[in-house]
Amino acid sequence: MSEALVPAGRAGQRLDQVVAELAGASRAASARWIEAGRVLVDGRARPKSHRLEGGERLRWEPLEAQAPHELVAERLPLEVRFEDEHLLVVAKPAGLVVHPAAGHPSGTLVNALLGRDDPRLSSAGGTVRPGIVHRLDKDTSGLLLVAKHDRAHAALARDLAARRIQRRYLALVQGHLDPEGTVDAPIGRHPRDRKRMAVVPGGRRAVSHWRVLERLAGLDLLEVRLETGRTHQIRVHLSSLGHPVAGDRTYGADPRLAGGLGLERPFLHAWRLEFDHPVTRERIELEEPLPPDLEAALALARSAPRS
Repeated sequence: MSEALVPAGRAGQRLDQVVAELAGASRAASARWIEAGRVLVDGRARPKSHRLEGGERLRWEPLEAQAPHELVAERLPLEVRFEDEHLLVVAKPAGLVVHPAAGHPSGTLVNALLGRDDPRLSSAGGTVRPGIVHRLDKDTSGLLLVAKHDRAHAALARDLAARRIQRRYLALVQGHLDPEGTVDAPIGRHPRDRKRMAVVPGGRRAVSHWRVLERLAGLDLLEVRLETGRTHQIRVHLSSLGHPVAGDRTYGADPRLAGGLGLERPFLHAWRLEFDHPVTRERIELEEPLPPDLEAALALARSAPRS
């Protein structure tokens, strides 16, 4: 069983939401644990809608998630940027799904992790998402943090919820923004297209900070720092400002521009990761350069004449 104190900044939030963030699990999974009596607030069971005050001691014991298929180890190429007996950081390539789901029963990052010589992964994410502390979209490349055991996973999940883990992305967006700024807008399922996310009233709070690194012809190269980690957060937030990520057709990017830059996916890359080691508390800072496809697109954007 894992435990943690509710951060003061989570006061007023629902129990299922806070448990999901602290445990590094989905909200649906945390709700199942609560309904099964596997979550205690100061030693007492509470409903999933219970509003927390901050400072309570949470204890939770995950239920094993039912995998849609047998999770198998696969020998797949995997680039590891940091590793010890507690965790590893991998450089996920674009096109690789993080964990098995409908339509992707195999060939995922989790399958590749299980196929390594050291296949140890924490169980906190259930049988489908072992070891996964945070996720990246299929077509987003970059650094991803993985826990090898539950103690490391719980500590990293607490740090993620307390915003002590810094995740920075490079994004090439259409148009020009202010030199720096913040988007604080709730994100939830699109009301008409359930495969997309959108800024919607009543959605989960989402905060993204940006700064312009380079102004190009009709484009800005941004560094985006996440304060929260909602599905498609950066893509949705920038699209809501009228500046979609180049190549992101799902959220309104111009396909002609993408074609001119040779982009076959959104120009979004998790380039920098900073966190305190969950055991030693040493500060770890890692950077991952742009992959060749995004580097080539950026070179084309830089060569375009400015009007």
